[in-house]
Amino acid sequence: MKPIVAITAGDPNGVGYEVIIKSLHDPHILELCTPVVYGNLHVARQHAKTLNEDLHGLQWTQIDDVRKAREGQVSIINCYADTTPIKLGEATPEAGKAAYESLRRAAGDLQQGAADALVTAPLNKETVNQAVGQQSAFSGHTEYLAHLFGKDDRALMMLVSERMKVALVCNHTPITEVASQITEERILEKLAMLDECLQNDFRIRNPRIAVLALNPHAGDNGLIGKEEQQIILPAIEKARAEGKWVFGPYAADGFFGSGSYTGYDAVLAMYHDQGLAPFKALDMNGVNYTAGLRIIRTSPDHGTAYDLAGKNQAQPESMLHAIYMAVDALAIRQESQELRKNPLPFIDRFDAEGRPRPEFRTFGGPKNKPRES
Repeated sequence: MKPIVAITAGDPNGVGYEVIIKSLHDPHILELCTPVVYGNLHVARQHAKTLNEDLHGLQWTQIDDVRKAREGQVSIINCYADTTPIKLGEATPEAGKAAYESLRRAAGDLQQGAADALVTAPLNKETVNQAVGQQSAFSGHTEYLAHLFGKDDRALMMLVSERMKVALVCNHTPITEVASQITEERILEKLAMLDECLQNDFRIRNPRIAVLALNPHAGDNGLIGKEEQQIILPAIEKARAEGKWVFGPYAADGFFGSGSYTGYDAVLAMYHDQGLAPFKALDMNGVNYTAGLRIIRTSPDHGTAYDLAGKNQAQPESMLHAIYMAVDALAIRQESQELRKNPLPFIDRFDAEGRPRPEFRTFGGPKNKPRES
């Protein structure tokens, strides 16, 4: 059975519907999964008109329960009223409420195990907070999903492309608070999630991870800051002692400028713009991947793009890659879980004194025992 991928429509005044509609025109999507859009069919049709697209050509079917989704068709679940005002290119509380309801409904179905993976279109955090009535209560998809699906409300934000994978210690943290958030414990926690994700969701064995410094020139041996010496390097050394292939800390400018990132499977940056600015300068079609969750969640690496809404100019590549990556990661994770179900038993070839046990040969295999008569 093909996996059910829940796709939230995001802010209806942005480019979410546009990139979803364009992505679902790719015939390979229905070959790989059963997509279910969480939004509103009437609103989707309004967007389709601005694109001169035909929703019916995609066999869109309105359903009231994700369990009613059928293979070979695009389903949509109405999460808000048809009368929701659509003002393309504008940030409105009504749009924020619609985006939040789409996310809440989709996340609920993931919690119940009714859907297999989640792909989220962009929303506006400010209008979502206006809608829920608590300013700063909603700080982003990553934090919201970490509360629902993460261990101890924690998750790891990571941007992924063919060129590189960049993860963050601090996600949406004001720059004035970043230094106080950089702790040895937190770096070790993020490294553990990143290492596990690379192995279980991307099939990278013994991943090589580069860790960036916080200060310019990696602190210049304490002249421009001591976080590298007192916090970051000790965390790297502890991670190495645990068997992880971790290197650094590296000054970010030289690391990206010289192309050193190509020698690693992933990069752990200290804060948002340190990692995402060079990432997006190299590739604007990457995917936002949330690691550390018990579910698979991806998203395009762009925002609502109000300036492009309704102009048929938004490119769907990032959304398309997000859907493909969700399906791939789901298959790889399931494969990893299957392989771990019945592991081979560990056999210690040495006794308590460290001497080889007599029943084992020097090359490590057990001696052939005579058959019993």
